[in-house]
Amino acid sequence: MPSYIEKTEEVTLPVIALRGTVAFPAATVNFEVNDEDAAQAAKSAGSGNSFLFLTTYREPSDQQDKEFPYYGAGTVAKIKQMLRTPEGQTRIIAEGLVRASVIRYRRNATHTEADLICKHTVLPDNGGLRGMAYVHEMLKALEKNAAHLPSNADDLINAAKMIEDPGTLADFIAFNVFVRNTDKQAILECVDPLRRCEVLLEILETESAILAEEALIRRRVNARMNRNQRDYYLREQIKVIQEELGEGGDVEEFTARIKQGKLPSEVEAKLLKEVDRLSKTPFGSAESTVIANYLDICLDIPWTKATKDRVQFSTVQKVLDADHNGLEKVKERIVEYIAAKQLNPELRNQILCLVGPPGVGKTSIAASIARAMNRKYVRISLGGVRDEADIRGHRKTYIGAMPGRIITALTQAKVKNPLILLDEIDKLSHDAHGDPTSALLEVLDGEQNKTFRDHFVELPFDLSDCMFLATSNSLDSIPRPLIDRMEIIQLSIYTKREKLAIAKDHLIPKQLKRHGLNRKLLKITDDALLEVIDYYTREAGVRTLERTIATLCRKAGKRMLADGMKQTIIDQKDIASYLGSRKLLPEQIGDEDEVGCVNGLAYTELGGTLLKVEVAVLEGTGKIETTGSLGDVMKESAHLAVSYVRSIAAEYGIPTDFYKTKDIHIHFPEGAVPKDGPSAGVTMVTALVSALSGRPVHREIAMTGEISLLGNVLAIGGLKEKTMAAYNAGVQTVLIPKENLRDLEELDPLARENLKLIPCSKMADVLKQALLPVKNEIKAEEAAESVAASKYIPVSVPTPTVGQVRFTD
Repeated sequence: MPSYIEKTEEVTLPVIALRGTVAFPAATVNFEVNDEDAAQAAKSAGSGNSFLFLTTYREPSDQQDKEFPYYGAGTVAKIKQMLRTPEGQTRIIAEGLVRASVIRYRRNATHTEADLICKHTVLPDNGGLRGMAYVHEMLKALEKNAAHLPSNADDLINAAKMIEDPGTLADFIAFNVFVRNTDKQAILECVDPLRRCEVLLEILETESAILAEEALIRRRVNARMNRNQRDYYLREQIKVIQEELGEGGDVEEFTARIKQGKLPSEVEAKLLKEVDRLSKTPFGSAESTVIANYLDICLDIPWTKATKDRVQFSTVQKVLDADHNGLEKVKERIVEYIAAKQLNPELRNQILCLVGPPGVGKTSIAASIARAMNRKYVRISLGGVRDEADIRGHRKTYIGAMPGRIITALTQAKVKNPLILLDEIDKLSHDAHGDPTSALLEVLDGEQNKTFRDHFVELPFDLSDCMFLATSNSLDSIPRPLIDRMEIIQLSIYTKREKLAIAKDHLIPKQLKRHGLNRKLLKITDDALLEVIDYYTREAGVRTLERTIATLCRKAGKRMLADGMKQTIIDQKDIASYLGSRKLLPEQIGDEDEVGCVNGLAYTELGGTLLKVEVAVLEGTGKIETTGSLGDVMKESAHLAVSYVRSIAAEYGIPTDFYKTKDIHIHFPEGAVPKDGPSAGVTMVTALVSALSGRPVHREIAMTGEISLLGNVLAIGGLKEKTMAAYNAGVQTVLIPKENLRDLEELDPLARENLKLIPCSKMADVLKQALLPVKNEIKAEEAAESVAASKYIPVSVPTPTVGQVRFTD
């Protein structure tokens, strides 16, 4: 009885006959379709269930049937992939499934097909002890031949050791080790797995002896050959083989590109090594595709190509001034760098970070800087990036691997020293795949980025020639080590005057051109622009302003076409007909001096704003209520203000037990808008003292400053924006911390010329300036002065106490 179980099945399948190879079950075979009969058979199989019969041409001396010179046994296989080569040939990758013997071959209208008996064999318990003995002997024989096998013999032996079934192991060794097709066919025709093992061992023994003799002859011949002759012979032999197989073109092309590229020595050596690997890999294999893609990407990187910087700082200044109004700090910093570069050409590039609200020109100034310095410009958007591999790239062994954004940007720029804009660096996030901000630490470190290594490229690239410019709306979400590597330049909001200049010089010409108009057809007056700025837009930058100007251009163009007008002039009075009623109400101070209501000043992302503080004192038990969407810092400032007022209550005629008998409600209007920060401290103290003492606060005074528990007025930020808000609201006098006198040079000239700025170091200074006498006291003083002026009845006017001094300008 046979030692195996056999199941048979009759099928009819398309036939493809192979030359130079034999297909086995459980083995993947890669071959090219070279004749029309085979092409039609592959087409038939591909349009059906993808099954076909792979057999092999007989040797010429053994061809008995001239019409079908094929072996009578082969392998049923399934097509896994069909590829079109650059030469127009079809390459098929198929996986062997089961042995089959041919009942008969026949030819239909388009191709050859065969009636087959498929033979499924199962060896129970892998042949038991006998099967284990065969496996052991076959592995010993394979290891004996290992010295004569190719360089991947260890991998082959390790793979063979993983196979436990004797029949499958015999097929594996025959497919990967045997050279002659007749030997492979002999193994394929053995259906009995154990008999197959015996035949394999016999062939291996013979093959081992032949290989040993060939090795001996080869050593004798090589000993007699001159090394130069040997190298020449091998090169010519490889060249002929590659020409016959249609390979080698890529290898020669890559080699030529590497030699002509003038690459760094380390890069050239690495790429030549990869080209050598490519020449040894089978054409069309997955590994060859990976290597070719790697070489293509590496050779596209600008390792040595660079642009020459424009180092005349006066020219750079003119270009920057022509492109942008305002942004003086950025322009000054760039011009300083160019001047230093002019003095010292070896000066390394700077890493700057522009921080400011949206729409103030952070991104557009980068393109202008690149143009001014004669550098290529490339932008990397970092918003939402959460994977370290986006910066450093993926290992090339992964499917779909690609270099990171830094190397990709350099490839796009095609030079090694572009200006790289890292846009929205504060929008980086991180997850389980790593932290991209950590990857940027090396990129933005002038001492480390000389040898930046991308995971895909795996070669050092010198980033020190690049100029990095980052943009951010805030520094809160940027890690401290990353901030430490950049020079921070704070950008403030645009003032009304700057917005007007930007609109006239840049936005209007841009939108006129975009809408097919010109200055002769459409004119927008300055008053109309100021109307739009004040009552239709409220922003830090000019994006909404630009969109509004675009709306004016569209509507004006429509009216001109409809009415047949040759010119349109838009003035202030015309804006409502184009844009509708005013969208925003202007911030204005009150009409009269009020008790418990103080004009504060705040800084938001949209700029400065007038922030009123209202205090109500009610009968109660000492509760303190704060409303207006206040943050934790502002709530703490409110409690601090109450504590400070308790300490000075007696000086201002306030009952010292008010914190027990009165409930205090502090409110900041526009309750839906979140507010936070310590700079409203002096405002809250003033409002509390006013409400508790009954003394009104001068309506034309606004104030800002942080308060300490001892009554010191501390410095604040955003003074430029706050003073502009005060000026626009009609304020005459602004009380500022004395420590902020250093910021006066940065104020807008309009605010500096039209506002009276009074520095205060103590809270008493603020109260002295802001509080007016109680209303009945004012009337008494006015009456006394009137009587004295009449000269009828002499009246003595009492000297006002501390805190009751009349406010004067």
